Amino acid sequence: MKSIAALQAAVTAAAPFDGEPSDAELDAIEVESPLILAEVALLDAQIVTIDRTPSELDARRIRRARRRVLAARRDLANRTAAARDITVSGGAA
Repeated sequence: MKSIAALQAAVTAAAPFDGEPSDAELDAIEVESPLILAEVALLDAQIVTIDRTPSELDARRIRRARRRVLAARRDLANRTAAARDITVSGGAA
């Protein structure tokens, strides 16, 4: 029977992890932060209406939050496409 210490060396030797995100991960979070914030705002608007019937003001708040999420997704997709130099054909001229 092997001890846990013997097995731990084999498992932890593969990839040293210091618990901090890498620079690439931090950059990706920064690029996606507008979308993340928009999704949090949408979630907040939806949570408010969980236990009650949404009022007209609640409905407007949710619609605005959905539009912000869609706009943030569009901007992120356009930024990603521009970074990759992807050209999309067939669009309106």
